[in-house]
Amino acid sequence: MSYDNACKYLAEQYPADFVRWLLGVDAPQIEILKTELTLEPIRADSVTFLQAANKILHIEFQTLAISDPPLNFRMLDYSVRLKRQYRCPVTQVIIFLQETTNEMAFTEEYRDDTTIHQYRVVRLWEQDSAAFLANPALLPLATLTRTDSPQGLLAQVAERVATIPNREQRQNIAGCIEILAGLRFDKDLIRQLLREDIMKESVIYQDILQQGKKQGEESLILRQLNRRFGDIDAPIIEQVRNLPTEKLENLGEELLDFSQLADLVAWLEQQN
Repeated sequence: MSYDNACKYLAEQYPADFVRWLLGVDAPQIEILKTELTLEPIRADSVTFLQAANKILHIEFQTLAISDPPLNFRMLDYSVRLKRQYRCPVTQVIIFLQETTNEMAFTEEYRDDTTIHQYRVVRLWEQDSAAFLANPALLPLATLTRTDSPQGLLAQVAERVATIPNREQRQNIAGCIEILAGLRFDKDLIRQLLREDIMKESVIYQDILQQGKKQGEESLILRQLNRRFGDIDAPIIEQVRNLPTEKLENLGEELLDFSQLADLVAWLEQQN
């Protein structure tokens, strides 16, 4: 999940840089589109949709080439839904982060007896690092690009981070670098080259910490509820999982006063 968060943050924080890299155009106005489409929602943790110059750029980041449904069919599905909803051309790019020999990472179409659908694939380990090193928005991806000296490349990335003048941007880029570099480098080496205090102050790092905290609270509260009331129906569990962190903390205090499951249901209804 953390890789998805970092990639999504970069694409949506710096959409013009991604449009310029992947479409080769400078767009004066770019809109970040919602990641749920009509009909059945598609889970889209690592997907970004950018609309620029009456065209949609669909970016999907992948660490694994295996999925259900297969990636190439999923790209067809996304394309049809996007065209139906927004009625404009769609360019699709899958960016593979981690080196693999899986055939799907080298496949750029979906084909069956009646349909051929094409999209682009970018394999970061084949990309020249120069363009990524020159752009702060792409700098975290530079750690995964082609090199004869991986450690030397990471050192270059660390040097470039240090030159970013804006402190907040420097913190957030460093946080993304730590996450994505973890796909290739040992954590101790990353922390040796990048200042840990800078990374920990980043938005993306703090977001991951908050998600971890929320997941821990969810797990604890659900165990307490199961122990008190026995098996709980899935819809009630889903309502608990959807609570924001603050309300989860409130529930942890309130459940001490619940005498029956109906009390929990009533409390959850009041939160809507």
